[in-house]
Amino acid sequence: MKLLITGANGLLGQKLIKFYENDPSVEIIATGKGVNRNRPGSYKYFPMDVTSQEEVNSMVGMSMPDVVINTAAMTDVDKCEMEKEQCWDLNVKAVEHLIKACESSGSKLIHLSTDFIFDGENGPYEEDDWPNPQSHYAESKLASEKLFEKTYIKWAIVRTMLVYGVAQDMNRSNIILWAKKNLEEGQSIKVVNDQWRTPTLAEDLAKGCALIIEKNAEGIFHISGKDTLTPHEMAMQTAIFFKLNPTLIEEVDGSIFSQPAKRPQRTGFILDKAREELGYEPVSFKEGLTLLRSQLDA
Repeated sequence: MKLLITGANGLLGQKLIKFYENDPSVEIIATGKGVNRNRPGSYKYFPMDVTSQEEVNSMVGMSMPDVVINTAAMTDVDKCEMEKEQCWDLNVKAVEHLIKACESSGSKLIHLSTDFIFDGENGPYEEDDWPNPQSHYAESKLASEKLFEKTYIKWAIVRTMLVYGVAQDMNRSNIILWAKKNLEEGQSIKVVNDQWRTPTLAEDLAKGCALIIEKNAEGIFHISGKDTLTPHEMAMQTAIFFKLNPTLIEEVDGSIFSQPAKRPQRTGFILDKAREELGYEPVSFKEGLTLLRSQLDA
């Protein structure tokens, strides 16, 4: 199988490369913005701007992949609210380009989406629950999903949320590493207690994408962790697990933060479809922390 990954410098992109690195039956074409930030391996890396139809057509046409996994996106929710055109280019127009290229190449396209397409009033959510985006980021991701209703290519959409893990040379952090770093430095942190998410280990998300390929599955799948927690609970468990000072964590509600983009209050996913159709089973949050620690110690 020939697999093309967009956004290969990101957390999920790096985990997908690692997932397949010892599988001789898979040829990986990794693409991303700028220089390669992955460790050396048997894959091939090419810079590619997903917002350029010409570059996307050229790369997909040259490599003729069996499957494309689109992990490239603008995911900073507040930045998306302030830079709406750039957000739409990366989260919607880029997907249009990939669909057109896959229509020409016959490639299957697996696209990453988000729990933020839901309003958070009735979580946790199943795949066919009604979306109601509350921010420009969420609107862009829902618009990208709707593009697949008009194409004849084979496709799957993977909705996920709050992905955490360790990656090479990453500019952005995630709530687990952010909390750990600040607590190690003796810094007090304010963490909200009135939002609920299902934190997703990046390795689990990569495994979910791989199962979709393995099972030749199509349609929409919810792929996340198994524990629904508030960010405050995540930070507290992180402090306890890494033997840091939990008294540095101040429990607050979201009203104290002035943020451009509205967040859904309670999401979380019901994983029945992924379990039944894919055989997907995520690790617990504590198991995820254990893996994260082993990677940080390596």
